[in-house]
Amino acid sequence: MLKGKPFVKWAGGKRQIIDKLKEYAPIEFNTYYEPFVGGGALLFELSPKSAVINDYNKELINVYECIKDENKFQKMCNELNSYETKHSEEFYYDIRNKDRDKNKFNKTADYKRAARTIYLNKACFNGLYRVNSKNEFNVPFGKKIKVNTYDGQNLGIIHSYFNFNDVKMLNVDFEEAVKNAKKGDFVYFDPPYDSDTDTFTSYTEDGFGKEEQKRLAKVFKELSDRGCYVMLSNHNTKLINELYKDFNIHVIEAKRNINANGKKRGKVEEVIITNFENEKGF
Repeated sequence: MLKGKPFVKWAGGKRQIIDKLKEYAPIEFNTYYEPFVGGGALLFELSPKSAVINDYNKELINVYECIKDENKFQKMCNELNSYETKHSEEFYYDIRNKDRDKNKFNKTADYKRAARTIYLNKACFNGLYRVNSKNEFNVPFGKKIKVNTYDGQNLGIIHSYFNFNDVKMLNVDFEEAVKNAKKGDFVYFDPPYDSDTDTFTSYTEDGFGKEEQKRLAKVFKELSDRGCYVMLSNHNTKLINELYKDFNIHVIEAKRNINANGKKRGKVEEVIITNFENEKGF
């Protein structure tokens, strides 16, 4: 079976540790839940028949919804073809600044907003998605002379996957996204990472701080008590080790590719936390 792969470069993307995630994931489960879907690397790798995906980033979920919808999908790709021919620094900032006029932007067609999200991701500096306190995209131009905004075959595979399986898409808080998870379901949390230093966390205008990490740990435990298979990725920090000390903590090495400071890119210690033993379940 042909599998899709992430169509955007996303901070904390999981393509490069996908084999580790598969190693620690349960072999069999019912519905798959991913409340911080981001680029969707594990979703596409597992390609579950039943899934509930969610992200607090409204623009990102809009892209997923447009890829699923036949009509919007075609229009989005046509828009991206046009963007590729018009691509320049001036054009980039023109597209980037469209969210400054909220009334006008909110009335923009879904497929046009989706094309904008993908184009900005491919054309901005280092593929970073970052917004300011007004929820305005504020990453500078990436200085690429040409951009390839999408892989037609890959998006076609994803479009087919969404339409031949039961995949629900949500744009809510992570706790709300998993409220219907039941015994035997698999929940994978890939939140904005904790840090022992002040590093980038602004995926949305609300951020994701220490208190949110604590709330997430509480939800992790509740799901575990409910009989769900639960797995979580994060940085190997003191807080994370303390919050999940009652669960299985697997330390792995990963590369960080998205950081404005090149010296801070490179190998970092991450953890994969599960409430079940490797591939054995309960």
